[in-house]
Amino acid sequence: MKFDVSSSALLARLQAISKVIASKNTLPILDNFLFQLEDNKLTVTASDVETRLVTTLDVMNVKGAGLFAVSAKILLEPLKKLPEQPLTFDINDDNLEIFIYFENGKYNFIGQKGDTYPLQKPLSDSTTTITMESDILLGGINRSLFATAEDELRPVMNGIFFDISVDNLTFAASDGHKLVRLRNYSVHSEANASFILPKKPANVLKGILSRTSDNVKIQFDENTAHVTTSNYQMVCRLIEGRYPNYNVVIPQENPNKLTIDRASFLYALERVTVFSNPGSSLVKLQLSNDLMMMTAQDIDYSTSAEEKIDCRYNGMEMSIGFKGTVLIEMLTNINSSDIILSLSDPSRAGVIIPAENEENEELLMLLMPMVLNE
Repeated sequence: MKFDVSSSALLARLQAISKVIASKNTLPILDNFLFQLEDNKLTVTASDVETRLVTTLDVMNVKGAGLFAVSAKILLEPLKKLPEQPLTFDINDDNLEIFIYFENGKYNFIGQKGDTYPLQKPLSDSTTTITMESDILLGGINRSLFATAEDELRPVMNGIFFDISVDNLTFAASDGHKLVRLRNYSVHSEANASFILPKKPANVLKGILSRTSDNVKIQFDENTAHVTTSNYQMVCRLIEGRYPNYNVVIPQENPNKLTIDRASFLYALERVTVFSNPGSSLVKLQLSNDLMMMTAQDIDYSTSAEEKIDCRYNGMEMSIGFKGTVLIEMLTNINSSDIILSLSDPSRAGVIIPAENEENEELLMLLMPMVLNE
């Protein structure tokens, strides 16, 4: 087998799919990329058994066809240091000795047989398909992933819940203390369906989706999802189980309303949280008519901070505590210039929504308060 390929094009694809490869694999073959050469197409696969990522790119001057595996480490590290130039791959079909020729030299190593690489599991007959723009999927993952849990006892909480209905798609994530619910009304389905996407493939998708502006097709059954873009296909095992009814925990009556400039709130939080106890990150908000006093302290190191921020507040005076680092994450993932924080009392969940939602979207975030020792 023999073919030519652009070094930068190959590197970009390999770096994107290499994020799937685990640091310690149960099957040694999974330390490799699987290469399949056919006509003028090179298909490259990376996998950790649970998640599989496939990409296809054009190659030139092709001779022969076949399947072989190449060490990810051996291939990636030198390519990162090479400037853009054509590479010539020359593979001995008998012993899989590989030569890579480039402008100033060559690399030589032995590949492995590709037929020992795990096969891709096909979808069942009961498959659901939805299609959406890539920025819708990317936005949903970006704004919900931080709210997922790390819970061995409740694995269903360790992923993003895709709740699909006839007239919208809802991304939901929660760890029991915080919750994100993002509805998009531009995605439609012929029937109600749902699945739970694990963290690792969600993170992998973030890298892929940021490189494309095409539509994304998602096909899934009870156990597996196939996510397809113009240049990549990801196959991943889904989290099995029933996701809790996330709508039940969202309070419907929170009469105390705080409207505040998101950037001012965020920057003040980032400054004040530095002075909080590192273990709790507790920040206290004292709310009164059109004024919010934000305070934090770490008694162990005798540090404290307070800042006053102008706002619009309609409700009873109260002091409520939140985990500052989580509040920062939430505000970072909202794009509106103003946000609305709705409260009931210091012991019940606060609800954050953007003052203005983006087109076809409805975003809601919920955060449980922390106990104040006063």
